[in-house]
Formats: sequence, C-alpha cells, structure tokens
Amino acid sequence: MEFLRTPDQRFKNLKDYPYEPNYITIDGLRMHYVQEGPISAPTILLLHGEPTWSYLYRDMIRLLANEGFNVIAPDLIGFGKSDKPILASAYSYANHLNWLAKFINILDLKEMTMFCQDWGSLIGLRLAIAEPYRFSRIILSNGGLPTGHEKIPKAFNYWRLFAQYSPWFPIGKIVQSACIKTLDKETIHAYNAPFPSRKYKIGARIFPSLVPISPNDPESQNNRNAWHDFKSWKKPFLTLFSNRDPITRGGEKYFQRSIPGCKNQNHQIIKNAGHFVQEEKSNELSEAITDFIHHTD
Repeated sequence: MEFLRTPDQRFKNLKDYPYEPNYITIDGLRMHYVQEGPISAPTILLLHGEPTWSYLYRDMIRLLANEGFNVIAPDLIGFGKSDKPILASAYSYANHLNWLAKFINILDLKEMTMFCQDWGSLIGLRLAIAEPYRFSRIILSNGGLPTGHEKIPKAFNYWRLFAQYSPWFPIGKIVQSACIKTLDKETIHAYNAPFPSRKYKIGARIFPSLVPISPNDPESQNNRNAWHDFKSWKKPFLTLFSNRDPITRGGEKYFQRSIPGCKNQNHQIIKNAGHFVQEEKSNELSEAITDFIHHTD
C-alpha cells in the first residue's frame, strides 16, 4: 500500500506535547502511539476522531498518567504521526477497525478502560463488541454508533459536504470552529502539523462520508448488530457529553436508556464545551474518568 509519512521536523517543539513517540507496523503501515505511566498499571485507551490526533489528549495523558494509570493514545492511520495511505479507498470503516484491532492485539491490551470520542467511538465501540474481553469499562464523549436510522443534524450534513467538496480544508481552523474557547496560534499549528499539504489530508476528508447515515450503508447492519449486543452489555459504561456540540448533543440519552452498564453511573454533561471537549475541559474529563475507574473496581 502506497503511503505518505509526515516528516519528523513537523512535530518539533509542539506546545505541551513532550511525549516520546512509539511505533508499531500494521499491514506495512507505521502506526504511532503515546504511552505514559506505569506499564503494569490499569490501562486507559484514548481514541481520537477526525480531523484530530493524539495531540488532542495531551493534557489528559499527563493528568491520567500522574494518577498512576497506563495511558495509551494512538494516532489512527491517516492522522498524526501515523502513515497516511494515498488512496481514498484505503480509508474504509472496515480497514480502520482492522488496523485498530491489530494495534490492540499486538500490544496485547487487556482489561482496558476506553475513552472514545467522534470517530474514535464509531471504531472503538465496534471493537469493544468484537473483543469484549479486552475492555473493562467504556467512556463515551461526543460520539455514537449510528445505524442510518437516526435523524441527521443539519450541522453534520454541512460538514460532510464541506469535507468532500471544499478546496480549502484548514485542519487547525476546523478544530477551532468546533471549540468554544479561542485556541492560540501554537495549538492551531500543532493540529496542522501532521498535514503539510492537501495530499496528506485524504483520511481527514473522507471520514465524514464514511459515517453510516443511511440504512443502506454497508456498515449500517454491522452497527445494528453491535447495538443488539450492547443492549446486554453489563460492564460499566459512562457518558460525558458536552452541552454545546451541535452534532452529538443529546445523543447520550439513548445510550443511557439502552445499555445496562449505564445504570447508576455518574453521567455528566460537561458545560461550556464544544465538540472537542478534550481540548477545552481536560481537567474535568480526567477527574471524571479517575472517579469512574475507582468506583467501578
């Protein structure tokens, strides 16, 4: 598979991102991840979405590692320091599931607490159903598992069209547009860093079109099957959605009604945060994750 690799120089001296890179090779592609904290400690897997990368979790990595957890934050293929296939057809839902499944298996991660958001949830929730023995808890934030039967917010339809057709696709400004607070230039630079030119952005552009918004989508039935299994999921499941995300706001309610593991959990609405809640409320999220783990041991 032909791919591009972002030059290392692009990642020099990024603000608040001091982490040493780790790499594994999957199907001939190099996949990057951050690992911080004691390896023997309970593992927290942090899954980003689109068009972000592990930089989104830079503060949470530090905070959770300081609490004594083994924190792992991969860059999905096509994002961050991971390799970027040059063909759009490589970025299928199935391929992303396969790549992340192999990542988890190569590292032999078990009894994980997974925090997933955006596309991290579409991939992570499917993997939890496929290999439930590897997951002890799930925390979902501003994400979902669509089947094509949901009402699609106008904001998502606009985003989908923009990603597909706009000749201008400024990653850092896109992240800014989905946040309430104003990001400084160094932070916007860090979100732009993995993408030196448009040919590196294929994965970032294609993700919105892969969301199953029609019952006829090839992955809709697979997501429906996953939902069937989640309705008997009894392991602890927590929702931490923000109140100012125009796309996923309110989506936590269906999870809370449908999944047995959601019962009696301390679900929270994170206030004054947009879609990328990790960027804006890392302290609150880290505290909620830590409390959740300690209360569900």
